[in-house]
Amino acid sequence: MASISFKHVYKRYGNNAVVKDLNIEVADKEFLVFVGPSGCGKSTSLRMLAGLEEISEGEICIGDRVVNNVAPKDRDVAMVFQSYALYPHMTVYENMAFGLKLRKTPKTVIDQRVKEAADQLGIGQLLDRRPRQLSGGQRQRVAVGRAIVREPKVFLMDEPLSNLDAKLRVEARSFISKLHQRLGTTFIYVTHDQVEAMTMGTRICVLSAGELQQIDSPYNLYHHPHNLFVAGFIGSPAMNFFDGTLNKVDGQLTVDLGAFKIPVPASKVASFEKSAGKKVILGIRPEDIHDIEYKPQGITPATIEVNVEVVEQMGNEVNLYLEEQGKTFIARVDPRTKASVGNRVGVALATDNMHLFDADTKISLADMG
Repeated sequence: MASISFKHVYKRYGNNAVVKDLNIEVADKEFLVFVGPSGCGKSTSLRMLAGLEEISEGEICIGDRVVNNVAPKDRDVAMVFQSYALYPHMTVYENMAFGLKLRKTPKTVIDQRVKEAADQLGIGQLLDRRPRQLSGGQRQRVAVGRAIVREPKVFLMDEPLSNLDAKLRVEARSFISKLHQRLGTTFIYVTHDQVEAMTMGTRICVLSAGELQQIDSPYNLYHHPHNLFVAGFIGSPAMNFFDGTLNKVDGQLTVDLGAFKIPVPASKVASFEKSAGKKVILGIRPEDIHDIEYKPQGITPATIEVNVEVVEQMGNEVNLYLEEQGKTFIARVDPRTKASVGNRVGVALATDNMHLFDADTKISLADMG
């Protein structure tokens, strides 16, 4: 197996840098996910690791070996593409065996590996079929099987679930996570879907405009975002943001949002008080805004009154689209709520879970020295 290092890696097309000074250490057997919006450089980073794109500057290492000038076939990596890239004229068996045949692997070894992988993936009964006879989920498993039989040091997956319907995507996420646990191999996975990233990765690398924003566990990305971009990208519905000023009056820290003032709870004072007087952006997730009648025990609430514009019934929860003085935001509340469109209702913000970001740098105040 193998660890992976990106050391000051750049990728430029002319004067345009699509990957900028990327520094990442991936541990052996880790499942690392690259996530970010379209055009952020995540697929390009994966393709540089695979050898399908040249590196403009920096080093990429697999294990102890610098692979900048190593041919893709000699890097001991296997890649699963978004399109699956199956040969339409070949059977499932022939598709899975193709890479091993090119390496002149003995037929008995090929046969053993293909059949073992097919059984692992639940496609043993499909070996004689051609890709056009398979569903999207079955094609995806064939593409993964073709990678497995090579027994590579590193698996690279570039949005392999994007062509599947919603139900199959859920099943495939679980399948790939279990596969990683079973094989004990390093996985690098690219997606624009933050739900995939949060449910699959042991760590997540968030990219924007070619730059690394934060690399951390799913828990830390969600609860301790380093900057405004990460806070807004991770989570669905997205975090609510409010422009304001952090004031200290008579010893009490308060975020003045114009429409209302939010007291800073004691649990946050140490992190925020050094920034008193600054313009800030307050962030709070929809699930931390509660119907006042059904607010949970143990929170430090700040109560405000707002107008209800839209009510989305989700079954086990309700999304309220709220408005006050031209500012709209979302609350995810208890399904027992009696709020309806046109009401003016009280909501409680769980201020222990609020985030503050510097209005100029967009960095979390908790991370600023």
